[in-house]
Amino acid sequence: MKKPMNASIMNRKGGSRLGVLSLVLTLVLGSALTAQTHEKVLITGAKIVPMSGKVLEKGEILIEYGRITAMGEKLERPFDAWVVDAAGKTIYPGAVDPMTVRGLDVPNETLDLTPFVEVYDAFDPSDRALEIALRNGTTTLHVSQGPNCVISGVSRMFIPVGLRVEEMTVRADGGLRINFAPKGGYDHAVQYSQLREAFDDLDRYLDDLAEKLYEADLEKKGEKLKVGPEEARKRGRPLISLEKMSDRYRNLYRLREGRLDAYIYCVRAMEVAPALAFVKREGLEKTCTFVLAGDTFKAAKLLKGLARPIIIPKSAFVFTEADRISGELHDTFTPQAFAKAKIPFAVGGFVDPWATAARLMRGGIPRAEALSAVTSNAAKAIGMEQRVGALAAERDGNLVMFTGDPLDLTTWVDSVWIQGIPVYERSKDKRLRDLLEGVYETKERERRAEAAKKAKAEKTSESKPAKTSTEKKGGKPSESKAVKKSAAGQGQ
Repeated sequence: MKKPMNASIMNRKGGSRLGVLSLVLTLVLGSALTAQTHEKVLITGAKIVPMSGKVLEKGEILIEYGRITAMGEKLERPFDAWVVDAAGKTIYPGAVDPMTVRGLDVPNETLDLTPFVEVYDAFDPSDRALEIALRNGTTTLHVSQGPNCVISGVSRMFIPVGLRVEEMTVRADGGLRINFAPKGGYDHAVQYSQLREAFDDLDRYLDDLAEKLYEADLEKKGEKLKVGPEEARKRGRPLISLEKMSDRYRNLYRLREGRLDAYIYCVRAMEVAPALAFVKREGLEKTCTFVLAGDTFKAAKLLKGLARPIIIPKSAFVFTEADRISGELHDTFTPQAFAKAKIPFAVGGFVDPWATAARLMRGGIPRAEALSAVTSNAAKAIGMEQRVGALAAERDGNLVMFTGDPLDLTTWVDSVWIQGIPVYERSKDKRLRDLLEGVYETKERERRAEAAKKAKAEKTSESKPAKTSTEKKGGKPSESKAVKKSAAGQGQ
């Protein structure tokens, strides 16, 4: 089994950063992890729902160097694996939030066009929202700037635990959010003109750069320019590289080249057709994900055949509009409207993924689709389906252990694992215990536990026979004079 080169919580030598994660959870959740560092972990005895295959009523999962290598009813046990008995637990893949602003100090930039900035510079690893995500079983978050702009900065995928942005990063090059919904103070005409101008400006810049690079290449070879500007630009295009480009245009160029994903945000049905035309014109069909709110479900027929599932913000589940004749208000459950049109979807911006799945079911979405909206479909929506969102060989060992069915009110998250490392345990969640029991009760219970532990230690020490001076020095106990005389008399 090869060690993953890009595993975010594995170091370059393949060893896990469990010590760092333990420190993080000690600071954040008030408890240190009790697990040890293990490169191989075998979890046994649990009901496993992989979201990509057969449900195992009593299955086993083998995780090596952060990746799942095998899963089945009965696996061969490596001699050096840490075996975890999960009898009575139910295991699901960790939830994936495909579009959120959690972790950002400010969710929006004030400028219209900011493709030159990155989420990296605005992400706060200590944000309390990440702690909540971890506690609820979310193991991957796609963090992107909000919709109050024309083109956002570069997004990034994270795990919700770590001390530094680098060690929390799962994928650094997420994508750019392109908003067809007008930002505050703009109408559609201004929004679209700004968007068109951004890419027209990119074309002018690339033409100018290509011509300069071609001329510089000829000068380096000692040759003279013998072609016109148009031909020079054509010949200079292959000479363009990211290193030679301005920061202002680099990420737009990467977007067009398919090196960054495009997240197209619409809130009205009238925005869908122009957005699709833009995607086709720029050649973004394979790397594009639509983020849809408002009444966009009315344009669902136009969205059939997309390469990826759409993303529906949790806040946009219900669209309310007044009847034009009677004035009566009518609510539409947007996920159901897209489901009826056979448009695969994921849900983003949730707090509790499993409660979100339950809400989808209450709105008429079948159980499998509801759960996939926060796991497998969510991973597909951000192009991460080969790593997260389901439990299968060669995928990250990100999983959640529940006490039962995750959609049952009496079930809770028992533990969360990321790349084969237990990063959350409910039994050691001090902040949650304080909330449920009260701070005073928690401290009193800890005081009593410490007192009981101390009393037990004292009782154990008292029950042991006192050692003689010779025993303390490591020698054999000396016989008393009376015993020696008795032995001597018997000998005579």
